[in-house]
Amino acid sequence: MQERILIIGNGGREYAMGLALKQDSRIAALYFAPGNGGTSQLGSNLSYKGFKELLELITLHHITLVIIGPEAPLGEGLSDELRAHNIRTFAPSKKAARLELSKAYMKDFVSKIDVPTARYMQSSDFMKLSAFIDTLSAPIVIKADGLCAGKGVIIAKSQEEAKSLTQDMLSGKAFGEAGKCVVIEEFLEGYELSVFAICDGQDYILLPACQDHKRLLSGDKGPNTGGMGAYTPTPLCDEYLLERISHTIISPTLKAMKEQGSPFQGVLFAGIMVVEKNGEPSPYLLEFNVRFGDPECEVLMPLLQTPLLDVITYSIEGRIKDLECQFKEGFAVAVVACSKDYPYASSASVPITIGEFEANLGHIVYAGVSYDEQKGLMANGGRVLLAVGLAHSIKQARDNAYKILQSVSFEGMQFRDDIAHRVLHND
Repeated sequence: MQERILIIGNGGREYAMGLALKQDSRIAALYFAPGNGGTSQLGSNLSYKGFKELLELITLHHITLVIIGPEAPLGEGLSDELRAHNIRTFAPSKKAARLELSKAYMKDFVSKIDVPTARYMQSSDFMKLSAFIDTLSAPIVIKADGLCAGKGVIIAKSQEEAKSLTQDMLSGKAFGEAGKCVVIEEFLEGYELSVFAICDGQDYILLPACQDHKRLLSGDKGPNTGGMGAYTPTPLCDEYLLERISHTIISPTLKAMKEQGSPFQGVLFAGIMVVEKNGEPSPYLLEFNVRFGDPECEVLMPLLQTPLLDVITYSIEGRIKDLECQFKEGFAVAVVACSKDYPYASSASVPITIGEFEANLGHIVYAGVSYDEQKGLMANGGRVLLAVGLAHSIKQARDNAYKILQSVSFEGMQFRDDIAHRVLHND
């Protein structure tokens, strides 16, 4: 059967999935809703308001499969509505998506099943949270309960700052409704990993571990962002550590989800902190996301040897354990180029200039861009694009990514110059 696929979303993650699917001869047509100025080069961008219009577009274009990229449509129950109309959908249900939609729910859920995670308290009561803060040593982690586009986590440098930030969240001043319930956590010292499981409600397969770079500035300084770059696979996660993550975090979570009547089908992302404990690395769960991470998706897709369509199909059909998912040898490094005011404020649209670069270095993934018939590609603010370097070593992949980035320019462009620094600190 020739597939006609619709990808919901407008970021780099959706572009990366589209680029991977574009190469598959079994796909007759590719659509994005709403997409961006780059995805229009891979397929057709569609716009809709409300589920009724979306359903009309699916019927009009004879779409056979819908992939939901970002978290917001999952919170609105889009996957459940699509399945109710017998439309094949790659995404978890709204009930299963609570693992990301509510940090308080997630912490309570995993604590009950003994998944290793930081000591915490979740509440809307400032006095209770304040008393808990008094039991912690700085730094202290403050999280808004709801969705904040990757920016709802703040590291307080003192108990006083933690209490002030907590008040700002509870009042709605910091993150609106998303902060009306707050999670306070002890700070874990170690290094972070991003681990993705492709699930079918019963079984799962793990993809190679990635490492994301959340802080805005080089040297892991500045505020948290949606992600300034990533690389995969990482030598910081060997087979033993990946097996521990699988056994202590992923497996019990999926088992408990099924037992409570909300089996998880789709992509489960585990944000892991690896802490040195008794002389060996011990994984702790920081957060779950219920879709591909961005920018991790951008480095996983080009290394995927098994067609992405097969990965999705086996997941939807409940056959993921039968899939031998293979990855190409080598490494991928992605460096994000963002607008001058990111993440503090939106920036005015400015033209992007893309010079020539050697095709064997890698490619560009477009995110916060639009297309103007007179001016061409425009940087719309936020995370604008990613330079993805590919090579047989991490160092060369990193160097290739920065070579690609040298061909890109737009007013106010900023990026980190140290992506993959944890494994390349001597270079």
